[in-house]
Amino acid sequence: MSELHRFIFEGLPVRGQWVRLTDAWQDVLRRRAANTQTGAYPPPVAQLLGELTAAAVLLRAGIKFDGALTLQIQGDGPLKLAVAEVQADLRLRATATLQGAAPAGAGLPELVNAHGRGRCLVVLDPAHRRHGQPPQQGVAALTEEGGAPLPDVAGVIEHYMRQSEQLDTTLVLAADAQAAAGLLIQRLPDNGGQRAADEGAEDGYRRIALLAQTAQRAELLGLDGMALLRRLFWQEKLLLLASPPGTSAPRFTCPCSRERVAAMLQGLGRQEVEAILREQGVVEVGCDFCGRQERFDAVDAAGLLFTPAQALMGGTQTLQ
Repeated sequence: MSELHRFIFEGLPVRGQWVRLTDAWQDVLRRRAANTQTGAYPPPVAQLLGELTAAAVLLRAGIKFDGALTLQIQGDGPLKLAVAEVQADLRLRATATLQGAAPAGAGLPELVNAHGRGRCLVVLDPAHRRHGQPPQQGVAALTEEGGAPLPDVAGVIEHYMRQSEQLDTTLVLAADAQAAAGLLIQRLPDNGGQRAADEGAEDGYRRIALLAQTAQRAELLGLDGMALLRRLFWQEKLLLLASPPGTSAPRFTCPCSRERVAAMLQGLGRQEVEAILREQGVVEVGCDFCGRQERFDAVDAAGLLFTPAQALMGGTQTLQ
């Protein structure tokens, strides 16, 4: 079962979070593999998407915010798009879109073409966003200030948190076909919102960060939370934090439905839907996240786009 632990270190301005996604991550991969049009993700893409999903859960669990957090990587390499979305109660979904073959062993720079138009977006979308109100959006660079590509998802998030949020952050991620996991360590600001300046706090964070970086891939993916934390921080006074009210274990959920697709078609408008029907005979819409397929024929579309009075007057005749 997927699990998340939040903790602090007694006497130090340092907090941490650990996540391991098992059933939730396997559900993402299973649904993709069942899609006959796309097939399973190539291993390098599955690893990147798994790490992105674990990172999104860790970031979402660390903020007080009523809404969804989305990490989105865009590129002009073999990987066109990778998206991981996590809700306040840790419901998650993730998907990736390819536009070319992913070479075996390719990392983030090769998959997205870090020197091209590749970028990473950090999006906060309020649950009750007002009409016309855009979500909050931050841009995480895929390269360092000198232009060298950042090596992986963890490096991108660390760089973003230091540069944009002024939070010293250490992130270790791993993913395979069975699990996606991550360990996040952050230095806490003081009550005024600034970093504590004393040497003890600095030394404490560095020590904890170095210990976190010793976590091996097999440990992250194979050990349960308490076993991993004891192994890494056995000399530290670590205090586990209770989960916030309303949250549970991370789990895969996709809110798509026929009603949502119908609303989307209504938003497209009559002319666009009619053009699709003339060309294809039906309107088929598939969800990239869960693989759900919805099919609307001319009669279905008429029911969406015409009032009952219009339909009785022969409005359906145009949707053929």
